[in-house]
Amino acid sequence: MKENRNGLKKNYAYNLLYRIVTLVTPLITSPYISRVIGADGIGQYSYTYAISHYFLIFAVLGVSDYGNRCIAKVRDSKEERNKVFSEIVSLQILLSVGMSILYIIYCLVVTENRRLAYMQGFNVLSAIFDVTWLLFGLELFYVTTLRNVIVKIGTVLLILLLVKSPNDVWKYTLIMSAGTLFSQAYLWFYVKKFVSFKRCSVKEIACNIKPVLILFVPVLAYSIYKVMDKIMLGNMSSYDQVGFYNNAEKIINIPMGIITALGTVMLPRMSNIVANGDKKRVDDYIRISAKLVTLLSSAIAFGLMGVSSVLAPVFFGDEFIACGDIMRLLSVTVFFIAWANVIRTQYLIPNKRDSIYLTSTMVGAILNLIINWMLIPKYQANGAAFGTIVAEFSVMLVQVIAVKNELPMRKYIMSYSPILVIGFIMAVLVDRIGVKLGVSISTLALQILAGGFFFCIATIAYLRISNDELWRLGINSISKRKKNSSR
Repeated sequence: MKENRNGLKKNYAYNLLYRIVTLVTPLITSPYISRVIGADGIGQYSYTYAISHYFLIFAVLGVSDYGNRCIAKVRDSKEERNKVFSEIVSLQILLSVGMSILYIIYCLVVTENRRLAYMQGFNVLSAIFDVTWLLFGLELFYVTTLRNVIVKIGTVLLILLLVKSPNDVWKYTLIMSAGTLFSQAYLWFYVKKFVSFKRCSVKEIACNIKPVLILFVPVLAYSIYKVMDKIMLGNMSSYDQVGFYNNAEKIINIPMGIITALGTVMLPRMSNIVANGDKKRVDDYIRISAKLVTLLSSAIAFGLMGVSSVLAPVFFGDEFIACGDIMRLLSVTVFFIAWANVIRTQYLIPNKRDSIYLTSTMVGAILNLIINWMLIPKYQANGAAFGTIVAEFSVMLVQVIAVKNELPMRKYIMSYSPILVIGFIMAVLVDRIGVKLGVSISTLALQILAGGFFFCIATIAYLRISNDELWRLGINSISKRKKNSSR
């Protein structure tokens, strides 16, 4: 398999493209959908999706991270690779079929919005076919990138062609859920190129249940404060508030793909390095990653804080002005998610320190439920946003404290405090432009250009003056390219 893998830079580029295509699609569809089906329609879709998502995560348990890690460790042995894949995928199929049956029962007996619920069932069914973990473990990110581009382009075209009025919420739901199913099934055309399925005994399949369950608990806990807030909003408030919250969160998630792409690429690489016992490379990668995500987070979080009040009505329409305040609150979570992502994907999971990951997400989930229950009735979507801030902060804090004697994350983060100051100044500058010029597309464009220019110039100046290692790495990379091009 060695010859089929790319370097970290290419893998990051592929996965970044994968994330961008997945998350940028809303940049095309969200303004259109928001105006066509409105906040209530988006709320109905988000609410029914959130419920189907819980069946989905029980269908796959912790297979995603577990399968990625296991495949990464045995990827150079074809026999071991086939064995591990067969055991994990067998368990996944059994679980997925069982949860699909339970979801059908839920649709028949419990739900009120039965038509949308049935259509969301394609999301649950997609778990049977999801082998993204295999390709990520083999560091074959180009395959998932190709899949994603094809499916997302098709999804956008179908939405623009078929969804024309508030009565077309069911069409939107069907397009989105069926697209998910197709995107997972599509990957099986590639599976046979890299692995062969071998019959497994019940004992061999069962031996994977415990580690999968251990990694499932944090997945479940994470979903509580990423998905449950929409269900609680729907039950304790209104579909409109779910729509506001969903759109605000969607905007936050778009640039976050840049950061999560780094974690996805580094997990299999770090798992392989840890298996080979190279501690120095582990420390170097984590230090550089922590600095890089701090820089990226500053640009993303403070940038969103500055433009949120203009971005929301310009992007989604006047009905969604309330999204601005929610977006500004959720922007704070970018830092916490980024730092926790480095610790989780590059240290905890590769080193099988799953108990820390589990504890941190459980703390976050419990705090989120409590705060949502207290604040949603009065503050609605803003209350849910505050609950998410507390949850993400607590997850990050527990992880930082747990590894403080092994990873000086606080030192890495604080070494870039000047970057945080630059980001804050940018946010104030951009916000003042919005207040002075008012809400318009031209104002938003000016905010983005001015903020981006200021942050880039100020950050480059700081990195150059301090002769930071990111600056040196960048200069060395440019020098190598010049040498290669001159040959």
